[in-house]
Amino acid sequence: MQIFENDYIVLTEDQSIVYIEVKKVGFSLKDFDIILQKNKRVKLTSFATLRTALQKGTDERVEIGNWLPPVEIEISKDRMKATMFLNEDPTVLFHDEKSMNNQIKEIVEKAGIQFGVISISMDAVMSGNPILIATGQPAQKGEDAKITYIKIPDRKPQILEDGRADYLDMNFIYEIEKDAWLGEKTPAKPGVPGKNILGEEIPAIDGEDVALNYDTASIYAQEEDGKIIMRANDSGVLDYTNETFSIQKHLLVKDDVGLETGNLTFNGSITIKGSILPGYSVVATGDIQIEGKEGVTGPKLIESTGGDVYIKGGIFGNGETIVRASGNIYVKHTNESTLIALKDVFISSYAMGSDIKAQNVYVNEQHGKIIGGRIEATNSIHSATSGNRLERKTELIIVVPDRIESAKRIKEKREQMINLEREIADLDEKVFPLRPFLDQMNEIQRKSYDETIAKLAEKESELKYLEQEADKIVQQIKNTGDEMIEITKEAYPGTYLQIGKKSTTLNHITCGKFKLEHGEINV
Repeated sequence: MQIFENDYIVLTEDQSIVYIEVKKVGFSLKDFDIILQKNKRVKLTSFATLRTALQKGTDERVEIGNWLPPVEIEISKDRMKATMFLNEDPTVLFHDEKSMNNQIKEIVEKAGIQFGVISISMDAVMSGNPILIATGQPAQKGEDAKITYIKIPDRKPQILEDGRADYLDMNFIYEIEKDAWLGEKTPAKPGVPGKNILGEEIPAIDGEDVALNYDTASIYAQEEDGKIIMRANDSGVLDYTNETFSIQKHLLVKDDVGLETGNLTFNGSITIKGSILPGYSVVATGDIQIEGKEGVTGPKLIESTGGDVYIKGGIFGNGETIVRASGNIYVKHTNESTLIALKDVFISSYAMGSDIKAQNVYVNEQHGKIIGGRIEATNSIHSATSGNRLERKTELIIVVPDRIESAKRIKEKREQMINLEREIADLDEKVFPLRPFLDQMNEIQRKSYDETIAKLAEKESELKYLEQEADKIVQQIKNTGDEMIEITKEAYPGTYLQIGKKSTTLNHITCGKFKLEHGEINV
């Protein structure tokens, strides 16, 4: 087929190949470009061959391009859309809009397009621009699972108008009734499949699932009205440790711990409405709350192996009382006592002649006092006043961990944790199959079962304590460089400051934030 001819050249097409024959040299490339603009179906593939032919002439026809179809369909790589390109004047191709769409339908069907064909207007075709003629339906992602948990009041003292921290009302222990609502999950929804323009189905994307975090021994979950509801197995105290909810057993002592009760050791949380008398001890795996306004005088030991200790009043330790917590310790004041917390210690009034160890020690920054004793923290110490006018020696020490030693301790604790996890798995394997048959057990069998359950709880408590200790060491390493001792009002002479290996004793009244600067304490 002849495409074009003049005195200089002849353009022909044969089996979709475009050829040129130069009858006479002198036809410029610029003139040839005008021919291409008028003949859009000619696609030049060899510019060098064309230029040589025009400049030197040809004895026979030479291949310079392709003869494009009047309509081209291009399908995207993802098979989600098709674009139509016109290589011919649309007025030549199409007579009216209806027949045009019928023609396009035949063309797209030949191209294998079965879905999402778009009806095209004549105006769109006349624009000469590429036209989107088919589009697929993307798969729709389902909604993700949604979780709502019961709100636990923050264990933070209320700050009064005069700046004092009120530790007398902290909602410390949050009691829960049997079958109480603790949280719920709206399950993830399935997605909707899609389809590409070739009619192939695109798999649906389901919403992402999220797990409810709870202790299966003390909390159960069941489907209610299309949701998974989390409820308490029994009455107790709500606990949220290591991002997991659980219900701990709760022992309520309506009066003092003393001769009538003896020393208390309890797997759960303890609330003591009175005090702890001199020489007596209270140890619990959960939180310990002592509500007597006068506090405690001379108890031997108050220890929470898996929670916090809250003493509404103060501590008069007489040099004998030890308070330990795997979490925080909250107290109004402490006299001649030892306080050890894996996390922080909060004191609303004063610490006198006491030894305290924690990550952070907060003594009310408006009116709080540290007088005498030794305060040792791994991150920060805060108080309004340290020492007194009599220049009583008061040691404020920030221990900066040795990285090599810390890494060694972490490794040791993780090895212990692995061994404990194995023991827990073995114990759980023994008791889990027996749970459905508790009502059928005789006295000896039930006693053996209960002893195994108690041992399992003990091992889990040990594991939790080790995890907290390892996390504490990791946090200490992360906080290296941020250590600080802050005295907001008066640091008296006799106050000994130590951060890492650097130390100094104040010989004048001062205040401020004491840190290491250029390797020295910025006194």
